[in-house]
Amino acid sequence: MPFLYLIAIAWIFVVLMMAITESSFIAGVMTFIFYCIIPLSLVLYILSSSARKRKILAESEAKRTQILNDNKESTHAKSE
Repeated sequence: MPFLYLIAIAWIFVVLMMAITESSFIAGVMTFIFYCIIPLSLVLYILSSSARKRKILAESEAKRTQILNDNKESTHAKSE
């Protein structure tokens, strides 16, 4: 995943250089938005979806384990 951020930073640099060479400020801003911000955010969102899924699964497994431990402790306390 860190390699992905390196590529993103390089792409931002390339598009920034493209935007600087535009004829007007508005054209530069539009170039940066439509060639960098929108596509890069979409690509990073799609490529990080597996990490988000792993995080959600880990959180749900931790909650499930906590509930099972709480149930074991409560049944153990009742039996004493």
